[in-house]
Amino acid sequence: MPQGYLALVLHAHLPFVRHPEYDEFLEEDWLYEAITETYIPLINVMDGLLNDGVDFRLTMSLTPPLCSMLQDGLLQDRYVRYVERLIELSAKEIDRTRHDRPYHDLAWFYHDRLQNCRHVFVDKYGRDLIRAFRKFQDAGKLEIITCGATHGYLPLMSDFPQAVRAQIMIARDHYRDCFGRDPRGIWLPECAYFPGLEKYLQEAEIRWFILDSHGVMFGDPRPKHGVYAPVFTRSGPAAFGRDHESSKQVWSSEEGYPGDSDYRDFYRDIGFDLEYDYIRPYIQSNGQRKFTGLKYHRITGRTPYKQHYVRHNAVEKAAQHAGNFLFNREKQVEHLNAVTGISPIILSPYDAELFGHWWFEGPDFINFLLRKTACDQEVFKTITPGEYLEKFPRWQIANPAASSWGNKGYWEVWLEGTNHWIYPHLHLCAERMIQLAAEKRNCYGLEDRAMKQLARELLLAQSSDWAFIMKTGTMVPYAQKRTKDHVLRFNRLYDQIRAGHIDEHFLGNCEWRDNIFPNIHWRHYL
Repeated sequence: MPQGYLALVLHAHLPFVRHPEYDEFLEEDWLYEAITETYIPLINVMDGLLNDGVDFRLTMSLTPPLCSMLQDGLLQDRYVRYVERLIELSAKEIDRTRHDRPYHDLAWFYHDRLQNCRHVFVDKYGRDLIRAFRKFQDAGKLEIITCGATHGYLPLMSDFPQAVRAQIMIARDHYRDCFGRDPRGIWLPECAYFPGLEKYLQEAEIRWFILDSHGVMFGDPRPKHGVYAPVFTRSGPAAFGRDHESSKQVWSSEEGYPGDSDYRDFYRDIGFDLEYDYIRPYIQSNGQRKFTGLKYHRITGRTPYKQHYVRHNAVEKAAQHAGNFLFNREKQVEHLNAVTGISPIILSPYDAELFGHWWFEGPDFINFLLRKTACDQEVFKTITPGEYLEKFPRWQIANPAASSWGNKGYWEVWLEGTNHWIYPHLHLCAERMIQLAAEKRNCYGLEDRAMKQLARELLLAQSSDWAFIMKTGTMVPYAQKRTKDHVLRFNRLYDQIRAGHIDEHFLGNCEWRDNIFPNIHWRHYL
């Protein structure tokens, strides 16, 4: 019997970015980079663990926007084009670096890696990575959880309860379409919670959710076991609190593992380093440089003179860090078990894209950690929060506190000087959607189509990603435009529905652009 449990939770999310009106669109690279550097490497790790008979547990949220993009035929085709272009570039790099052994070896490494990505994506899983993740869930090794329908920041919708409910229920419906079952858990967008939110989770029959540690610790009453056991809300769903000790050890680039000098440097990329005419076919069609993913340097230190990346050394370091993380969790579990008298759960949530995209060796770390946990110790086991509740179904009842995992722990990132202007528009749209849903509850035909698209435009405008991007200052014009475009399309459709004169050509264009949730049930706004 283990003394405790470790729950690794990876939040896989990207905003819905799909632009059929262009042959290429830079922001679509967010998806292609994540497939290449995070999702396929994690799939390869889990396939390897299954093939080797290693017992493991992992939890991942696959958000509805991400699932929708992974299943979209246009984006699937464009990903194949993306990876084949990089395979071509890596082959040219093999030739260009033939007299420089360290870089030549790296060119071969990338060439083999990219060919594997194409094989896994096209040949092994038929362009459907959802099928891959579903396989691991069906095998009992992975628990896939849902999120808000478009990652909307729920506390800032709390004045419009039907809008909060729709984010939850539409996500539940979409999960059923993707995975053939109901979700047991949910990653609240940005881990943002407000009192009363749990009643919508209960309606969707969602059993548990995750909060940052202060959301549990500031609960009423104060939890007896801190964040090392869940608490049940009075509506039913259980809240798990984040363990800061294990989380910080991984995600912090300053104090955590990813900042090690042997790991690959994220920012040095041949898309910016190499001579322009050579790299021109592999950057943006307008001639502006961009990341290619082929990076030849390691972090080295705080210096512009980066040393070349040595893959073997980086993998060895990932193994060492996995061993260190394992040792620390053993000591933590032993201490908690002795002090509390329970089998504690250490819940360690991270953005999935940290592993592979930002921290290139992250999937190697997870691979080593899961293998070492299964084979090298007996103090704790990996578990999913859903399994933990099945093993230990009786816990304290408490009211969690309003919280998020953003900077300073509340709403500040998503409501401040750079992005506050969006909320009057979002609130008016939500109010109009709720009002019109009540008026048109019995509509059909063209009106029903228009109501479906009205809901899609509102949901896409509510994505918390746009406010976050405005705050962080990256790709701000794009985030502003996306918010404005969805609000404008919503209001135009709203006016047409109210007037009884729906422009079918305009509606069809909206459906072509913003085709998320083909089976959307807009009556969740009632």
